[in-house]
Order: sequence, then structure tokens, then C-alpha cells
Amino acid sequence: MSANQAQRAKHSSQHGMCIWHGMRLGEMVQLFRKRPRLHWSRWNRIATLPVLGVYNSIMATIETAIYARRLQRTELKGPPIFVLGMWRSGTTLLHNLMTRDERHTTPTMYRTLFPWHFLLTEKVATRATSWLIPKSRPMDNVPMSWDAPQEDDIALCIMTLLSPYTYLVNPDDRDLHWRNLDFADVPPAQVEQWKQAFQLLLKKITLRDQKRVVVKSPPHMCRIPLLLEMFPDAKFVYIRRNPYNVFRSSVHLRRTMVHENGLGLPDVPDLESEILRTCRVTYDCYERDRELIPHENLHELRFEDLEVDPLGEIEKVYESLNLGGFDDVSEILRPEIPQLRRYKKNAFKNDPHWMNVVYEELQDQFERYGYPSPFEELEASAA
Repeated sequence: MSANQAQRAKHSSQHGMCIWHGMRLGEMVQLFRKRPRLHWSRWNRIATLPVLGVYNSIMATIETAIYARRLQRTELKGPPIFVLGMWRSGTTLLHNLMTRDERHTTPTMYRTLFPWHFLLTEKVATRATSWLIPKSRPMDNVPMSWDAPQEDDIALCIMTLLSPYTYLVNPDDRDLHWRNLDFADVPPAQVEQWKQAFQLLLKKITLRDQKRVVVKSPPHMCRIPLLLEMFPDAKFVYIRRNPYNVFRSSVHLRRTMVHENGLGLPDVPDLESEILRTCRVTYDCYERDRELIPHENLHELRFEDLEVDPLGEIEKVYESLNLGGFDDVSEILRPEIPQLRRYKKNAFKNDPHWMNVVYEELQDQFERYGYPSPFEELEASAA
């Protein structure tokens, strides 16, 4: 393999599918009131929106008629477990491992893309359309399927538009992105709408599976007080990674996701600076609010350690949070470890300018958690 090939980060297609296809007509109208960027080259996504909007609206109405009373009576099977961490810090790996526990359930890709009616349609639709799903995610080599664990914030974006993922169609509206990240400037009525949607999503998952829910979304790092207000006894697992590696991979992630989910041309102005600001704000939110979480309900780990010893690190999570049942979980995970070790990560070219800027901006994170500077790590890898 040539050096150029080794440095090429993976980008594949979602085959025309985008997250806006899960909206009802009402949310689609709200989306277009935000004046998203549009372009004729995305005609296939735009043209299918009203068709799927009608379908989602009808299915949602039928599901409500059938399940509304049962959902009112549904109680969560224990406080949720929240996987926290910056984008590209190992949250997906940790989430996947935690949800291998047969006592746990989670939002899946189908449930997050079609949150309004998955109770009604999931079994039939996933079987009928599994052939449409790419083998891996567009930004990396993580396997994709309808039942793969997925971020709950995607569902909440579809249900409420109160999510930083609105940047996928509004990359120029920076104020909207920041409001939807921490809700600091979101009106109380809209925050209440988000809370009700989140409760509904978790109840629907619980009704379907009758298990404890494990959820993962990086924006939750900025919502710890709100999450504790809703779920005072929730458990939290926070994973960190070398900040420079997080930055590089996050740039690739955002560029890929705008390309695959946008309705206009996929250019994102000043992308690197926005990613760095997101890192700074998100880390600061977590450091500010982590003390609000009872000590016995929070466990922290490093991606680098999880990558080397996934079984050992998950055992520490279970012991620290008093989850119990790890022996059964280890029997499930142990045969899967060799496949995890064969996973091929993206490789990125180093940019000396951004190596320096990232280290200067996030130096406290490098030093507090014992990560070498990007230049030191580069020298060590070359030695």
C-alpha cells in the first residue's frame, strides 16, 4: 500500500438515505422554515422528503392509536446509562460493548431514523429493506445495520429539531448550532418539548424490549444538569481520547456527514475552527458539570486503554457502577475480541499548523490527562 493510500480516510455513500427522511410533514415544514441550503444536485433527497413525510405521518398516527395507552403505563427498567464523550473519542466502541449485555437495550439505527413509528413498522421494514443498508458507516469502517446501536440525538433532531445536527442542512447558521448544543439560549417551552420527546423515545424502546436503556450522544456532555434533572439516578460512563486525534477525526466526520445528509452543496466554511471550538466548549461543559454526578454513578476511562484491553476496561465499568452480571457479559464479549483487534481505523495526514493550534487551545486537556503534544507523539511514532 502506498503512503498516499495509507493516509486516505474512508468515505462511502449512504445510498441516498439521510436523517431527514424520518420526519413527519410537520417537522419537515419547520425544517424548511429555517431556510436550509438547497442545491439541484441533491434533488433525489429533496424530492423524496414529502413522500416519506406523508408515510411517516400516517404511520405515526396509526402507532399512536395502537400504543398510546400502553406507553402511558410504561416505566423505564432502571435509570438510563449514558455514554459520554466527544465525537470520535471511542463512544461508538464503548456503546457497542455496553449494549452486548443481554439485560440492556438501546436506540438502534432504525429507531433513531424512524422514531415516530418504529413500534409499528420496525420488524417488517427492517427485514424488507436490510439490503439497502451499506456495510459500514460513511465516515469509517464501523459495521452498519438497522439494529446497530445509534445516537439518540439523531432521533431527537428528527422529532424536535433541537439538536446540533441541524448543521447538516444549515452549516452557515452557527448560532443555531450552538443554541442546540447546550440549550442555554433555548426557550423553556422548547426545552420541555425536547424532554417530552426524549422520555417518549426511551419509553418506546422500553416497551419494545423491556430492558434497561443505554444511550450515547456526544451533545449530552453539555446537558448533564438537564439529564440529572430528568434521571437523578442515571449512570454515566465518560470516555476520553487524545484531543488531537479527536480533532482530526471530527473534521473528517463533519465533512462526511454534511456531504451525506445535506440538501445543498457540502461545503462547510471554516470547518477546522468550528470543530476546535466545539471541542473547547464541550470539554468545558463536562469539566464544569461532572461534579454534579454522584461519585458512584460516574466512571471515566481512556479510549487508548479500551482499545488495548476492551474486556478489562468494561469489567472496570461494571465494577465501578455496580452494574453486576459481568461474568455473563464477558462470555458474550470474549469471542468478539479478535475481531475488534482487526478493526482498521482511518489514517490522517498531519498538518503542522493545526497540530500547533489544537495543542495551544486544548493544552489543559493534554496535560490534565497525560497526553503528549501532537509533535511529541509524531516524534515517538517515528522513532
